[in-house]
Amino acid sequence: MKGKYTLAVAILAHQLGADAFAPSPSTGKIMDRVASSLFVSTTPTTDTKDDWSRPDLQGSSLVEDTLQQMESDVEFQELTKKIAKIGVDGMTKEERAKRRRALDEIGVPNFLQFVAEHKEDDDDENTSTNDADTSSSPVKSRTEQLYRSEPTILQLNIGLYCNQACNHCHVESSPLRKEETMSADVAARCLELLQNTPSIDTLDLTGGAPELNAQFRFLVKLAREWANENNRKLTIIDRCNLTVLMEPNQEDLVQFLKDNQVNVVASLPCYGEDNVDAQRGRGVFQRSVAALKMLNEAGYGTVEHPELELTLVYNPSGPFLPPSQASLEVDYKRELMENFGIQFNGLLTITNMPIKRFADFLAKEGKMKEYMELLVNNYNPQTVEGLMCLNTVSVGWDGTLYDCDFNQQLGMGIVGESQTSKESTKKHKLDVFDIVSLTDLEKYSVRTDNHCFGCTAGSGSSCQGSTA
Repeated sequence: MKGKYTLAVAILAHQLGADAFAPSPSTGKIMDRVASSLFVSTTPTTDTKDDWSRPDLQGSSLVEDTLQQMESDVEFQELTKKIAKIGVDGMTKEERAKRRRALDEIGVPNFLQFVAEHKEDDDDENTSTNDADTSSSPVKSRTEQLYRSEPTILQLNIGLYCNQACNHCHVESSPLRKEETMSADVAARCLELLQNTPSIDTLDLTGGAPELNAQFRFLVKLAREWANENNRKLTIIDRCNLTVLMEPNQEDLVQFLKDNQVNVVASLPCYGEDNVDAQRGRGVFQRSVAALKMLNEAGYGTVEHPELELTLVYNPSGPFLPPSQASLEVDYKRELMENFGIQFNGLLTITNMPIKRFADFLAKEGKMKEYMELLVNNYNPQTVEGLMCLNTVSVGWDGTLYDCDFNQQLGMGIVGESQTSKESTKKHKLDVFDIVSLTDLEKYSVRTDNHCFGCTAGSGSSCQGSTA
């Protein structure tokens, strides 16, 4: 196939110098729950919009400041000690039990049983029990299983290292996560699977801070070159925390993203400084605004360059659901333009999943039951067909395959038989070396659990924003 030789040579060259880009060391119910004070615009602490460009921050690292904040955070230190005592798997089992206990208290069954029992009224009227499995719903009543469709999104979590340690982070990234990083072999295999799966139209790169991983530029450059050589329409997404643009050795990052036509999906949980810093760390807002202005200067998010998409991401700062994505986007665009002169294309709203750091927060505040009840009471059957696990394949930094990024963080890998090895016929957690194409996974049902209520509440939630 055209471009295959180029890809193979580039992979080999990269494997010989894999450290080239290593990181530097140095509905009504919903709105009732939204605290309006979270969206009050704080007065900018600088006099003009231009002052927020902050060229003095470029090339300076946020890592040391993040580490200091982590050391002084009592709750974080307690959590670290607990992980050291019972392990990550032990923590995962414990939080799962807390979610299940909360659901038991309000009389809610497991996720798939709940979904099957709450199908839309017109489904109940037009579909008999005998032919329920022929309905358009991906959930089949007889088996209470969720079946995926043809994959269109390949999402790669290429490492958990990050210059920030946000208190809502469901992957628990931080500057301490240096070991969990994707290898050159796994990255190369992911590119081969992309090539072998014609239905994939989006390569979604996430982390951690994916840009600080050794494989990031390799993946972006090779994927774009291959797509161009083969006339393949491919959207490449960089899930960016914005502050990474200021890190040492990243001075050319914006230009690199632009040259390779990478869409930037950037985290900004509010348009006010106090709220952002409270959730993401001291000094993050100023760096984020400066980074957004850099992206605008390069053409991202502007009318003049529609090909350079800049999308912002909002997630709640507490145990409540996000408001309407469309209405919040209007507020964001007004506030960011008036106060900072910032432009962007669109806004995504994502519900906080009751897992990892957010689950720990809910448990400490005694709000796990309250939050799970909120998710259940706002269940929306129209979100089911838009669940991201239906058309997305998530790959962990070690190459393990998952239905979604949330399952990945809970260790819920896709279980099946290897398509590439004749030696092993036993079912096991599959990785990128067990399959030839991502379509090989279509025969396996999606693994679900009680955290999945987070994706079906209100307008729905996914890595691509609301789903209904």
